[in-house]
Amino acid sequence: QVQLVESGGGLVQAGESLRLSCAASGTIFSANVMGWYRQAPGKQRELVASITSGGSIYYADSVKGRFTISRGNAGNTVYLQMNGLKPEDTAIYYCNLRNRGNFWGQGTQVTVSS
Repeated sequence: QVQLVESGGGLVQAGESLRLSCAASGTIFSANVMGWYRQAPGKQRELVASITSGGSIYYADSVKGRFTISRGNAGNTVYLQMNGLKPEDTAIYYCNLRNRGNFWGQGTQVTVSS
């Protein structure tokens, strides 16, 4: 079993920054993908960014150049540095781990005011 614990959400003004963190514990295999999804009210959950255990990175077009995903040295932590936040970035952000299974964190609220 895998547990994911997120932190770092909050309320900021447009143009400001936030850093989300997600720590994974439990049975984690070396080959995995960690990522961040978000879900705004009335919208489907969407992939924001992901990073494989080999270091391959994906960003949604809407966040390219503003968000940076990274992993901790131990490989069981993932971060999302969000710069230049916009009101349309407002959503609940979920950490995800694909690791012979698909696991989710509880979500952390990010609210960006204009």
